[in-house]
Amino acid sequence: MSASEEELFGGPLRYDTGWSRHEYAFEGQTLGATLRAFPGMVAGTLRLAARADRGALWTVGAAEVGQGVAAAVGLVLVNQVLGALLGTGEVAGRLHGALPALVAGGVVAVVGALLASLSTAATGRLEPKVERTANERYLSAVVAVELEAVEDGEFRRLIDVADLGASSARRMVGQGVSTVNSLLSLLAAAGVLTVLHPVLLPMLVLIAAPRGWGAMRVTQRRYASVMLWVEHRRASSLIGRHLTSRESAPEIRVHGAGAFLLRHFRAMAANAEAEQARLARERAGTELAAAALSGLAMVVTWVALGLLVVSGRVDLAVAGTAVVAIRTGSATLGALVVSLNNLTEESLYVADLENCVARAAERAIPVGGAALPAKVAEVRFEEVRFGYPDRAEPVLDGVSLRVRTGEVTAVVGENGAGKSTLMKLLAGLLLPASGRVLWDGVDLREADRAQVFAQVGLVTQDFERWPMTAGTNIRIGAPDRPGGAAEVHEAARAAGAGPLVDGLPRGLDTLLSRVFKGGSDLSGGQWQRIGLARAEYRDARFLLVDEPTSALDPEAEIAAFDRIRGLAGPDRAVVLVTHRMAAVRRADRIYVLDGGRVAEEGTHDQLLAAGGRYAAMYAAQAAQYGPGPQSPQALPLPRRSGPAAPPAPAGSSR
Repeated sequence: MSASEEELFGGPLRYDTGWSRHEYAFEGQTLGATLRAFPGMVAGTLRLAARADRGALWTVGAAEVGQGVAAAVGLVLVNQVLGALLGTGEVAGRLHGALPALVAGGVVAVVGALLASLSTAATGRLEPKVERTANERYLSAVVAVELEAVEDGEFRRLIDVADLGASSARRMVGQGVSTVNSLLSLLAAAGVLTVLHPVLLPMLVLIAAPRGWGAMRVTQRRYASVMLWVEHRRASSLIGRHLTSRESAPEIRVHGAGAFLLRHFRAMAANAEAEQARLARERAGTELAAAALSGLAMVVTWVALGLLVVSGRVDLAVAGTAVVAIRTGSATLGALVVSLNNLTEESLYVADLENCVARAAERAIPVGGAALPAKVAEVRFEEVRFGYPDRAEPVLDGVSLRVRTGEVTAVVGENGAGKSTLMKLLAGLLLPASGRVLWDGVDLREADRAQVFAQVGLVTQDFERWPMTAGTNIRIGAPDRPGGAAEVHEAARAAGAGPLVDGLPRGLDTLLSRVFKGGSDLSGGQWQRIGLARAEYRDARFLLVDEPTSALDPEAEIAAFDRIRGLAGPDRAVVLVTHRMAAVRRADRIYVLDGGRVAEEGTHDQLLAAGGRYAAMYAAQAAQYGPGPQSPQALPLPRRSGPAAPPAPAGSSR
């Protein structure tokens, strides 16, 4: 572990033993186990390739089989040429006798080259499609999981590793082609050697086996290192991105953080380089031992072949063909073992991708469920409790409230009171641990979540600022809605973003990102107007607005809250989460969260008259804006003395 890992990230960036078991299992692989797994690996590659481009797959297969046949025919022709050249008679006659085989060999070589070119072209067409198919497979699975899974650190690790699997799926195609090519060429050489003399075949295996062992050992160690260091590489890359990021550029320059981050980037890079040097040393030693054993086997082979010639069991023509076949076969067998190892390694990454897909399926948002009314009128919380795995205390504990269309409902409270979690439950993104969330009487756990999402619009404090055009940033609120530019303009106008859009260089077609050439940028307040326009375009019955004015000046904040209240209507509910007390004065109902519970509820006037927590928070904020009726004797915030909350005002339905 480097000192930078300790200082920046609090410890070593390595996967724990739960992940290492996968690596150690791989280190136990043997050549025999790899060969037994070979049919399954090929089948997996074929499935991926067939899903991506069946025509290209058939082209590759035909071309590779053709090359294998050409290799076998070529060796037979070599034997005929050598037999003619080493026979009896005049030199001219022997050359004339070898000519047909030579011409045929040339034709076979040209055919083999054409087939190799055809295979290369089809493989080049197939590989990117396989990568795209694999990417789509795991991305579509991840997109469909519950929000809790996305926020789970262990599931994030699955996504990290699955991301390696997509590029591995692409490389599997090339490795699969190489493996099949080598296998067919090896079968051709082995067949010829067996016909020439049975003892020659074991010699071929004897030469290539050490190199196969060496290649496998190197591959095993490389895979284990990649898996162990994947978080370290991601962290180092993260530092590099921050050094060049537009968002972090001001602090890096004013605070002088550039040299600090560069120093740690250098230290972490040195740590990773030491790991690469270790792998290189081990690889050099392994390859040296494999080369020595292979060389020894080669000497034994040539001695054995010489004894066969001297004893008269093999003539010179056969011996010459055997030399060519052994050299070709040993090189082919070595290439086969290497490509088999690489295929095994890539298949493990693809298996990680498939594991992510399988785990994502286990944590996916259920498809289907109880139908909701076309126009839900009320969402009710009944004693809802929810907690996160990393927190001992629940975030929400026995919360009961209701949200109705035609009303503006406000949820206020200090930071950490559970407001944002409540919004996620209201949006259907989280499910309660106990209690019920009822959509016109339908329990959220049993409801068709797609129908829940269809009735919700969401504007959060950190809503996504897509690096796309202004029109797309609004339209993405309802991407399947068949609306045109007029509808987008109307949504912008209704949300108070009409003048903003009209003032952009290309209107709705303006790219809102300076990461790209010709892009424009917006201030925080302007982006929030775009976010409100997105919510308006979605036209949802329940509009959930979480801290929407954090980046606005006071005047713009007042105007923004007026626009938000204006989005309410007879068929729409607006739920406003904020800690700005002045913004909720005209809400139809206000809920005060404290310690994960509803401490108070009522209208603004009722809550002020009650003199509880809401009144204290309101007075404390009012005092910041100068003397007023309540500011000299601003009410102190009630101290939390346990689970009990201040009494609700008279007439409350809590």
